[in-house]
Parts: sequence; structure tokens; C-alpha cells
Amino acid sequence: MQIVRFRAADGAVALGALRNERVVARFKPPVATLPELLRLPMDEFRTVVQRTVAISSPPEWDTTLLAPVDGLMEVWAAGVTYQRSEEARREESGTPDVYSMVYNADRPEIFLKATPRRVVGPDGTVVVRSDSTWDVPEPELAIVVNAHAEIVGYTIGDDVSSRSIEGENPLYLPQAKLYHGACAIGPGITPAWEVPDPYDLAIWMAIERDNEVIWEGETRTSGLKRRLEELVSHLFREDEFPDGAIISTGTALVPDSPFTLEAGDTVEIAIDRLGALRTTVARGKSGAVLSA
Repeated sequence: MQIVRFRAADGAVALGALRNERVVARFKPPVATLPELLRLPMDEFRTVVQRTVAISSPPEWDTTLLAPVDGLMEVWAAGVTYQRSEEARREESGTPDVYSMVYNADRPEIFLKATPRRVVGPDGTVVVRSDSTWDVPEPELAIVVNAHAEIVGYTIGDDVSSRSIEGENPLYLPQAKLYHGACAIGPGITPAWEVPDPYDLAIWMAIERDNEVIWEGETRTSGLKRRLEELVSHLFREDEFPDGAIISTGTALVPDSPFTLEAGDTVEIAIDRLGALRTTVARGKSGAVLSA
């Protein structure tokens, strides 16, 4: 079961429960939106979710899944959390020692990745920058955190990145990472109690071009250097998230140079228990599609 934002057949956007690829229940007031749900402490969150699923109705038809972000939610991301990520950052950078230091430091690298309007949902269009020459998807386990700094669920993230811009100078990280269409999240939120061990999940990614798979790889979250609670603790240390937040936890699947995404490519990411997130690629902000 997953918690999903969706557009119904009548055009209305709602929060629902997804089972067997069908929306089988809608959340009702006073907890009818994702921000309202994420304002609850974990025990109340679980009660509301389970109560909603228990009174499920006939499946809805002609629904469109949307990115599971809304309101004042923010998407943050962690970097250099796998050894492969540290190696890739050193490979692209003119200052490679910076990334070795971060990988071994007590403080993790955490950066703002997206606000809701910049996030792409399932079957949406991610964007690579028109002023970049080396662009890659980064498939990641993403943790969903409520306003009380509790991990309440998991989803799939794609931290689309310009390696050419980031490699020029670490201070260019925001331009390489944060722009419209550079973040995909979905398909929904799998509650934390349905994921027994988040450190033992397979992550798979395939990239298609002209209907052929041109890159494919697989890894496991067992390679994470950081504990998930550690990332949450640092994010909430001097900040508040009244509508909750998502933290994308870093990647270990990085296509080797000189691979770069091109317009028209298709990226599919799958993670155990979390489903699959499929998007297409456009180049430049003119190809971006506004989120709901």
C-alpha cells in the first residue's frame, strides 16, 4: 500500500491510498492533504492511514499520480553517502579532496533540492540544463519525514545533476542541482512500517534511448555510510518543517563518463517495496512541465 497524491477523473487533486495500482481510498477532512497528514506525530499518522485504508471504497478509474509533495514541503538531498558517489564526485571535480573530506566527516552534506513546484511526478518530464554538457540521473532512496522529525515513510527520488557545472567548482552546487525539473519523486509514499529494513533494499535504474536500454545498473542501500536518522537530525538541527520534508539519501549508481542524458531519453528507477518511477528527459527550462 502507498499514500499517493492523484488527480481524479473530475480533475480534482486528492490524497489517497494506492493498492494494486488502483486508488482504493481517499483521505477525508480534517486530514485530507499530505501536509495535514505530515503534521501528525507518528502514532497518529499511522492511525489515520490505517483507518483510511480499512474503509476503502471501490477503485477509482482514470486517475493520474502526482508527485507526493505539497504545501510548504521541501525536498532536501544528501551527497557523498556511498563510496561510489564519493568516487564519482572526485572524478568530476577539480578539487577532489573536498569530497573525500565530506565522505569521512562527522557532518553530512545536505542541500536543498526542490520546492513542490519544481518537482516532477511519475511519468513526468525531468530537465537537464541547456548550459550543461554532462548530465546524469541519480536514483536514490528518499525518506519522508513528518513535522516532528520522525521517518514516516519512503519513496523514490531522482536527483538529476549537472556534473559539468558541479565539477567546475563545488560552490556551483546549487546551479548543478536546484532548478525547475531537476527532481523527480514518486510514485507514492510507502509507510515506514511496511519497510522492515531500509538498509537492505535493491535499487535498479535503466536508461532508454530510441527504445533501447543504453545504461543499466543495480545496487543496494546496504552501502549507505550514513544512518537515516543522522540525516534527519542534521536537517532539523536548526530548522523546522511544519508540513514535513523529504530527504533524498544519495546514490551509488552513477553512469561513467562520458555518458550524459539527452532529450528524449527515458529513465526508470525501481526500489524494493517502493515501486518504480519512470520519467522522460527534456533539455532546458522550455521543456519543463509545471507541477500540480
